[in-house]
Amino acid sequence: MNVSNVDVLICGAGAAGLTLAIDLARRGVAFRLIEKMERPFHGSRGKGLQPRTLEVFDDLGIADRIHALGGPYPPQRAYRDDGSHADTPMSADAVATPTEPYGMPWMLPQFLTERVMRGRLAELGHQVQFGCELVALQQDAQGVKATLSAANGQETVHARYLIGADGGRSFVRQALGIGFPGKTLDIRGMVADVTLSGLDRDAWHRFGDGSPRQVGICPLRGTELFQIQAPVPLEGDVDLSAANLDALVAERTGRHDIRVSAVAWASVFRMNARLADRYRVGRVLLIGDAAHTHPPTGGQGLNTSVQDAYNLGWKLAAVLAGAPGALLDSYEEERRPVAANVLGLSTRLLDAARKGDYQRGRDARQLDLGYAGSSLVLQGPVRSHALQAGDRAPDAPIHRASGTQARLFDLFRGPHWTLLGNAVDHDAIPVHAQLRVHVFGERGDVVDTQGYVRDGYGLEPGSWVLVRPDGYTAGFATTTDTDALLTYLHQVGVTTATGMAAAACR
Repeated sequence: MNVSNVDVLICGAGAAGLTLAIDLARRGVAFRLIEKMERPFHGSRGKGLQPRTLEVFDDLGIADRIHALGGPYPPQRAYRDDGSHADTPMSADAVATPTEPYGMPWMLPQFLTERVMRGRLAELGHQVQFGCELVALQQDAQGVKATLSAANGQETVHARYLIGADGGRSFVRQALGIGFPGKTLDIRGMVADVTLSGLDRDAWHRFGDGSPRQVGICPLRGTELFQIQAPVPLEGDVDLSAANLDALVAERTGRHDIRVSAVAWASVFRMNARLADRYRVGRVLLIGDAAHTHPPTGGQGLNTSVQDAYNLGWKLAAVLAGAPGALLDSYEEERRPVAANVLGLSTRLLDAARKGDYQRGRDARQLDLGYAGSSLVLQGPVRSHALQAGDRAPDAPIHRASGTQARLFDLFRGPHWTLLGNAVDHDAIPVHAQLRVHVFGERGDVVDTQGYVRDGYGLEPGSWVLVRPDGYTAGFATTTDTDALLTYLHQVGVTTATGMAAAACR
């Protein structure tokens, strides 16, 4: 049996596993990404990308590709019994602004999103190992011994950390004995990506809303396909052939001009709302559907999974580079409450959809999620401004000192921390490869030309704001708090000689 060593073994190459792999790749972490399926997933179980996820993709270097392939959500077209209809925007108040440049949810089928992600991973020199399954694991204080099975036999991998990104039926979660409480909901659904004629592609067509015989037919952006969604009986086999789906559509819509001619992918599923008791046991951690499963309403599942991985990536890399291992405890501390809230939101939206009253609000876009109560918050001066430590760091148009236009997101993009100061001494903070320092004001390197930084951050002269690698504010400090700021940076793995000295004095 072959034996190999790696820093991180990621089990599962869906959106969560791919996000983590991309993040670790750009940080130079040695990892392997395995997937038990023989080939990439080819369906659109998840098709909605929320604005916060698009900001993550901006940082990972794929937002433009995602936008080029997909498109905005079409309006919902609800048909009445007499054949008339009414259109309703999916998210009526979703607009892009200077502080929220990705204001609207974006539609792209999951298989295309993951294809873009695999392309980005390849650019960084890595690829998914398909047809490779984790069949056993055991761990000690030093790492995890994983047994993998592939077509060419079994292999033993010694990993410093193992990440379970292996879905709702997670082998990793079960092997750890982690409970997965929640409930199986009293609804069973089918979803199918089909070739269909008889409907325009300018709307999400909905028939029979509020009844057990409802059916939704949505054009899939980036493809010539439509997606059919419908409730089905709780028991019994469901025929997912083109002929049977054609008959189902005719029966539920009352129209015989809508014809299904081919099925690209289809699935029947029982909806669940479950949350893992724990996200971490020793050197094994769960992300994505392995940690939480949601009803599909609201387009939250894939997005929450991506953001799990985005939260974990920088922490895992920091610990591997020498930061205290306790930093990883903040992953569950920050992300598990988010998943609990998402479960509630998805379930409420499901109830609304069953009653024929389905419209997504701002809470579905995930822009207001934050970590205000996290142990990672840098305790600083009391602030009256709306933006507090732990909140998402807003974008803003700026100019560089050279006069070229830029955005704060341009400064944040990459695996580093970012420190923004207003009328401070740039040299007060030592240079470090993991930290970028930018200063507004006289002799600064950036200019708040239109006042969006002032309005969005409330950064007074003589003040700093520290932005985490995942785009959340770690905290605020004044020029008199420099030692505390350096100590904090040391604790999260951004270590300088000055920072070490400051930490030693405390």
